[in-house]
Amino acid sequence: MPLNDEVSAAIRPIIEATGNYLEELTITSAGKVKILTVIVDSDSHLNLDQVTVVTKQISEVVENLPALGDSAFTLEVTSPGLDRPLTKPRHWRKNLDRLVKITMNSGQVIEGRIGEATETTVLVGDEKVSFEDVKRAVLEIEFK
Repeated sequence: MPLNDEVSAAIRPIIEATGNYLEELTITSAGKVKILTVIVDSDSHLNLDQVTVVTKQISEVVENLPALGDSAFTLEVTSPGLDRPLTKPRHWRKNLDRLVKITMNSGQVIEGRIGEATETTVLVGDEKVSFEDVKRAVLEIEFK
């Protein structure tokens, strides 16, 4: 089993037990040190305390993984940034009423507030958008 898959399989249950999701895991090497970057998401916005708790739990499991052996590693646990694309229905539901910029497969650009989101569509302003027609969607940063 590839290392990425083995680590994912080991940490996913821990992350899900806290009510969160394993959004992404990347493993890179910096010399003899492996860097494990874990992106954790939730249905609400994660705070620093929640990320700290998950980090400690992940660290305990990863330290004992036979696949890593005695390799030195750095563990980085974070939540998705504002610039991270919205790719799953839960991303849209989490960000209701936020301003979004969508580039459609057709090249059309739609900007508006996220309204009702189902498993297949989202209402942006007055326009119903099918997820399969979305090429890229990112939140717009608003200053008040």
